[in-house]
Amino acid sequence: MTLVLLAVVLAAAGFWLLRLTTAPADRPAADAPAWNVPAVQVEPGSAAPADLTEPRPQAGTAGADPLRAWADRMAGPTGIPARALLAYGNAEIVLRSTGPGCRLSWATLAGIGRVESNHGQYGGATLGADGRPSKPVIGVPLDGSAGVRAVPDTDGGALDGDAALDRAVGPMQFIPSTWRAWAADGNSDGRADPQQLDDAALSAARYLCAGGRDLATGAGWWAGVLSYNNSVPYGQKVFGLADGYARTAAAMA
Repeated sequence: MTLVLLAVVLAAAGFWLLRLTTAPADRPAADAPAWNVPAVQVEPGSAAPADLTEPRPQAGTAGADPLRAWADRMAGPTGIPARALLAYGNAEIVLRSTGPGCRLSWATLAGIGRVESNHGQYGGATLGADGRPSKPVIGVPLDGSAGVRAVPDTDGGALDGDAALDRAVGPMQFIPSTWRAWAADGNSDGRADPQQLDDAALSAARYLCAGGRDLATGAGWWAGVLSYNNSVPYGQKVFGLADGYARTAAAMA
């Protein structure tokens, strides 16, 4: 399957993610996707992850799909499901056309996807061929308890099943109000679904690139990631993952 690449109309918005880690004591539960991900010791703004990912993902035209071939080849070495790599690679390809100055790498999206939901596999889910987890990824109630931001309900429970409080939804963890502002149809099925990883990855990519950020620079990369979750340990986890994915992919070139 060749993914159809779409641009989206953007609105000014921001992410409030499932948990905001502000100190080492504010650790997630032991089964959370980021629990065993190390936070590398890199100073915010000082550097961006390696960008050594040639050959880069390419869009399909006719015959064999080069994006799928790339994803299949990178899945084993990176430990990322091939279906997730299709979504991250597709989002990079879109941004090369619609926002080339951002210089977003699929590896950064993969780092975020790993920390947020283990690439759509959180809680024992499997990522299907359609890009959706086998069971919806729904975060904890955003009730203002320790380490959690208070967010009253904004969607009547339509996306998160909670009519009292918002919860982050999908593999890239959007709250419903943010999803409405940034929703993208990354797989061209006529609807934007936060549980569908092509859609969620493209929306996340657009957000990271907002405001003219250049993610190939230390300042731009950290500004994007810290706007996604304003936590230095979070950014250090994503940095280590993205850097590792890029270097692993480079070794496969």
